[in-house]
Amino acid sequence: MGSLLAGLATAVGALPILSIGRPTEAQQNLMLGFAAGVMLAASFFSLIIPGIEQAEAQGATRAVAAGMVVAAIMLGGLVLSQLNAIVPPLDRLGLGPTGIAEARFRRIWLFVAAITLHNFPEGLAVGVSFGGGDMKAGMTTAMGIGLQNMPEGLAVAGALASLGYSRRTALLAALASGLVEPVAGTIGAAIVTLSQALLPWGLGFAAGAMIYVVASEIIPDTHSRLGGSRASLGLMSGLGLMLILDVTLG
Repeated sequence: MGSLLAGLATAVGALPILSIGRPTEAQQNLMLGFAAGVMLAASFFSLIIPGIEQAEAQGATRAVAAGMVVAAIMLGGLVLSQLNAIVPPLDRLGLGPTGIAEARFRRIWLFVAAITLHNFPEGLAVGVSFGGGDMKAGMTTAMGIGLQNMPEGLAVAGALASLGYSRRTALLAALASGLVEPVAGTIGAAIVTLSQALLPWGLGFAAGAMIYVVASEIIPDTHSRLGGSRASLGLMSGLGLMLILDVTLG
């Protein structure tokens, strides 16, 4: 239930898309820049640093813990770098209209996939927190992740709205991206010992996947379409918001 509520916060964060409507070209790119900042901050503050701390708590030295998470980051980036070559044209899978700009279409869906992927270890963390028997720690973890999921939900909805999807579809996609958390939470609570050992790897893998998509796809795209200063403003705004949430929530 805790991981379910944290996952549903993704849809709550996406609700503003219902009033925004279909964004203009400038708004689309500002949203993507904002989303990139959210994901960069989440990668480091919600995934990489906690991953190193988890590895150290399991007995690894600081150097070994850092090396373990770096290896997971590289693996996540490698997997995402190959995904674009493996996945067929997405309009053939019914995920978008025929004739849409394929490169941009894939870029956005890779971004959404990266956000969804990173929600899995977050749900796992909630399940592990409750599964360890400390209800207070579980509630704190679920609340913190839920609040962090809200700007991520808006990032997903805004990214899909920029492709021309309806506001309802964008909202439902944001909801779906968060619903992987209760699945992961159930797994974490059921096999808490095993999931604790895998958690640093899962956190690092998700971070690597997100960093790759943001660095190789989203940032170059927004800068080319919007101009360096405005695109950077969106990115820094998203990064700043997530930094405040992560630091405030501990």
